[in-house]
Amino acid sequence: MKTNPIFTKIAVALTLLFSCSLAGAFDQSHAAFDKVLKKYVSNKKVDYAGLKNDQGALVAYLDTLSKVPKSEFKSWNDQQELAFLINLYNAATLKLVIDYYPVKSIKKIGGFKGPWKQPVVKAFGKTYTLDQIEHEMIRKDYDDPRAHFAINCASEGCPSLRNEVYQAARLDAQLHQQGLIFMNDASKNRVDSSKGRLYLSPIYDWFKGDFVAKSGSVEKFIAPFLSASEREAVLSGRLKVVYTDYDWELNQK
Repeated sequence: MKTNPIFTKIAVALTLLFSCSLAGAFDQSHAAFDKVLKKYVSNKKVDYAGLKNDQGALVAYLDTLSKVPKSEFKSWNDQQELAFLINLYNAATLKLVIDYYPVKSIKKIGGFKGPWKQPVVKAFGKTYTLDQIEHEMIRKDYDDPRAHFAINCASEGCPSLRNEVYQAARLDAQLHQQGLIFMNDASKNRVDSSKGRLYLSPIYDWFKGDFVAKSGSVEKFIAPFLSASEREAVLSGRLKVVYTDYDWELNQK
């Protein structure tokens, strides 16, 4: 039985199109960055010296992100988009720090404007600042203040940098776990019912509007990350909020 040459050509064309589509599809597992994090992040600390001397994989990952068209990005679901932006922010922050390493604090980078206003993040055919990624994309377009637990400012006072990437399929669980870790770090957040105090990271002051808009109050927002007894005390309204000191020292090994 002879094969119709027209159908053969169509089949070949579709096969090539499908193959090209797969080859150009973005890796939503962010596996390349995951390897970097697992190698250079442990116990909430970053080996910046080691990463500076072995930055090829990080640079290649950032280059891959920079080549994702805005049209492709917008075809993803919200979880894929948010995971992409969080990983982009964290990877770009690591690159910024190692570009100036050894440096004792990220705040020493960038002179008067500071590190977050440097045009260092390449994405969607443009170059952005870290502030733009955080405030004009992550905070503006996604109704999830838990992202504050995930984006890392390379400082001891920040919520810790995970040694794994954020992935769409696990994003909700990862963000919740980050909240638990952050709220159970007594150097940043703690409930002292005996003194009638609720000690909170300045993050809850700087971005108070985000948390209030989501849950009605900061206290209601943090409640799911507390033990039953702490939650009861916090929601009673009897505790005075005191903001802890924010440590800008580099989160390095």
